Amino acid sequence: MLIVSYLLVDDQLHRTLPAVSADATLDDLAGQYAIATAGFILVAVAVGWMAAGRVLAPLKTITATARRVTHDQLGERIDLGGPHDELRELADTVDEMLDRLEDSMEAQRRFVANASHELRSPLTVIRAEAEVTLSDPDAEIADLRRMGTSVLEATDRTEALLDGLMVLARSQRGLVRRSPVDLAISASRAVADVTASGLGRNLRLDVQAEHASVLGDEALLGRLVANLVINAARYNEPNGWVQVRTGNLDGGAFVRVINTGPQIPPASLQRLTEPFERLGRRHGDGGSGLGLSIVRAVSDAHDATLRLLARDGGGLDVTVSFPAVRPA
Repeated sequence: MLIVSYLLVDDQLHRTLPAVSADATLDDLAGQYAIATAGFILVAVAVGWMAAGRVLAPLKTITATARRVTHDQLGERIDLGGPHDELRELADTVDEMLDRLEDSMEAQRRFVANASHELRSPLTVIRAEAEVTLSDPDAEIADLRRMGTSVLEATDRTEALLDGLMVLARSQRGLVRRSPVDLAISASRAVADVTASGLGRNLRLDVQAEHASVLGDEALLGRLVANLVINAARYNEPNGWVQVRTGNLDGGAFVRVINTGPQIPPASLQRLTEPFERLGRRHGDGGSGLGLSIVRAVSDAHDATLRLLARDGGGLDVTVSFPAVRPA
């Protein structure tokens, strides 16, 4: 702007004054313009420095908070105030990310602690049975057989627990391959397995398995349906019943399992999908506490919706709804 102003003054002076007077005047103005230019540059740098500092201050706050966050200190939050601009949106996004990270780490700590406890129980049984039997010099064949039976039962529980942990980890990694799966076949197979194992003894099993095609992992979907049926049969009441339904609704497939059983507080429903959560159920009931947590993980991996309802008379009403299969 100063250069443009100088050029305009130069043109005006040469049109209105003699050349000698115009040149002399311009020489005086050139020095003044040079001083003004230097002053403006200094002022602009100072104002720009302060403005940049104010603009970059939130970024410094975000950086400092990110540096303070560690594995053991996830409670730090930016909580940036001010106008709702791009930096405020960035800070809020980072805070939400830290919230999710803290929840994930806390869930991981609980999972590891619970898994350690669950694995320690059968190992303690195995060690105790072996030590008691081997410390008895008069132990007979019957004692050794009883010890062997207890060890085998504890080993089976440990194997079932490890199998559940592997399925849970696999489903949480996401799907590698997808193929068409009929939930009706998985439901019929799960009911047949429950009947053959004797778990459905004294229970009335009602199955209405209509064709319901889902695109996903066949093994994981089979485990999802099996866990729903096994859970409904295991946590039931004498002379109770289990209803298994598969079909299509709103373009998508669903599987629904309803059972009688103990009364469950509605406020505690979501806890059932946490690993090793039993809501007061006995540890000796044969379950590992991973059934519904695996169902939830497999549902999430298939973009399905898991709905749990507590029945008024006791028991659960569980529905897994899958999105519509898009044509290739």
